[in-house]
Amino acid sequence: MNRPVFRRFGERPRLPAPLWVLISCFTASLLFLLFQGGKLASMLFIIIALLSIYLLSGNWSGIKRTQGARKLTNLAQDAWAEAGQSLQIAINVQIPGFWPIPYMMIKDQLIRQSGEATIFEGSLIPDWKRRGEMVYSTPPLRRGYYRFGTTECLTEDIFGFFQHKGRMELQQSITVYPQTVAIREWAQFHQMLKGMQHHSTTTRAHRETTQINGVREYIYGDRLSRIHWNATAKTGTWKSKEFERESLPKTIILLDRTARAYGDAAEFELAVSIAASLFRYGSGRELALGLLSIGKESTYFEPKQSQNHHKHILKHLVGVEADGFHSLHQILKEHSRELPAGCFFVLISPQKGSAMMQVLTQLEHLQMNPCHIWVHADAAPSQAFKMQGTEQEQAKDDWVKAIRSQGYMGYEVSQLTDLPNLLGGAKRYA
Repeated sequence: MNRPVFRRFGERPRLPAPLWVLISCFTASLLFLLFQGGKLASMLFIIIALLSIYLLSGNWSGIKRTQGARKLTNLAQDAWAEAGQSLQIAINVQIPGFWPIPYMMIKDQLIRQSGEATIFEGSLIPDWKRRGEMVYSTPPLRRGYYRFGTTECLTEDIFGFFQHKGRMELQQSITVYPQTVAIREWAQFHQMLKGMQHHSTTTRAHRETTQINGVREYIYGDRLSRIHWNATAKTGTWKSKEFERESLPKTIILLDRTARAYGDAAEFELAVSIAASLFRYGSGRELALGLLSIGKESTYFEPKQSQNHHKHILKHLVGVEADGFHSLHQILKEHSRELPAGCFFVLISPQKGSAMMQVLTQLEHLQMNPCHIWVHADAAPSQAFKMQGTEQEQAKDDWVKAIRSQGYMGYEVSQLTDLPNLLGGAKRYA
């Protein structure tokens, strides 16, 4: 830890040791010339004088007035990325002045919202126009908000006696959204809505009418009969017909942010990615989705169908942390009046057992249709875990059977890539 240096009033700052060495050499050569004289003394004095002028003129090298620009080569103009993506960053610098600079060291720092900073160092050799470029790559980024700190520049003379430093303020921010996976179809969800249509006239399945409402972008999997050929020919990109839809049931997703519920950070990241993937699916199908996110602060988004509503929810998911301490039963009790009756309620949580079963029963009493997406990240297998693998699989099956026996919808997700197959019907728990 660096301690602060206190100086007395009027005390001059201490000169660095290399400067004292240079002054001593210059003084010795000057005295040698004055008292000894001759060609040897004159030549020695001239050489040391020229070296002194070169070394001292480094204070006006222009490094302190360096100008630069940072460019993110693999990002769009709005500077956003997805978790797990690496950034390609290029820093271009322009050094004013005439003092010869053999090379330049650049230190850049990327700061996360939690205050965690990552330092990137590199070097470049300026060209004859005193310009240069340093390119580096970041490791795969985690979800969150990032900003670039102060960029430091450093150079030395050819002998390495003196260092000259400068700073550049290249402020820039980056948003890293949660990692998502494309969900093609949620089979059980639509089957449940069809069943609800036979018993309720207020909550009807998400069906399209025959009335054309407009034109939208082509979505992979659209039938040929949906393609709008005139709009496709005019724009040069695939367009599909957009039909008016019947009224949709509301869906609320609860993201469990209880700190003690998650074994590690990877498990919580998996839960956030599942929630973001469901909202991505709902946005493409124009479902009315809402979010209940309870941590240190309570956040509730009412179910809506607009694209801006989904964007606000994704921005909220960028900065969430597992910092909650309330139980799920207490959360539902406090927000029961805000939740619409008859909605589809999805719990994304690693909790199981009697407490979770009580929550599912509580949702059923509130006239909702509960669904539990059980999150548990797979740990690296070891010898001890291999011996207990059968017991762990049996415990998983027991919890899944417990959900099925009560007639609730449930899924077991250990990897994000498994989510599309589970929701598509490859493996069902209902």
